[in-house]
Amino acid sequence: MLKFVYDEKEYVLEKDKNVCFLNDEEKPVEGISLDDILNMIDNLEEIDFDTQYYKEACVECLDGVKEKQKFFAFLEYHFYIYTKDQKFIISDIQKEYEGQSFNKLLRANKVDDSYIVSLIICKNCGDTLIQIENCVV
Repeated sequence: MLKFVYDEKEYVLEKDKNVCFLNDEEKPVEGISLDDILNMIDNLEEIDFDTQYYKEACVECLDGVKEKQKFFAFLEYHFYIYTKDQKFIISDIQKEYEGQSFNKLLRANKVDDSYIVSLIICKNCGDTLIQIENCVV
C-alpha cells in the first residue's frame, strides 16, 4: 500500500483494490511485481506528479462525462527500470542507482535494455494504472 497527498487530497494505492498493473506485452520484464514498484515509490522522499489530460475518462468513476468535458485530469509519474536478458536489475529511483547511468551500466554489461514505468492516477477517484513499456534510452 502507498499513501500520498496531492493538492490537499490523499490518495491510497492498494494492490488488491484500485491498481491495474500492465507489463510490456512484447518483452515483459521478469522479476518485478506490483509490490516491488509500490515499494520503490514508497521509499522516495518526494514524488513529483504532473497533471495530464486525456481524451478518455476514468473507466472506474467516469468523472466529467455527465458534464461533457472534452479532457479528463489524471496524475502522472514516470521512472525507468533497466534489465539484463529481460530480468529486472535496477530502477533509476533506487538509492543504489545514484552515480550510475544507463550507459555506464550498459558498458559494464550489467544491463541491456530499458523500460519506462508510468503511474497514471485518476484525480477524482484514485483508480490507478501502472504500466511498464519497453523504450530506448
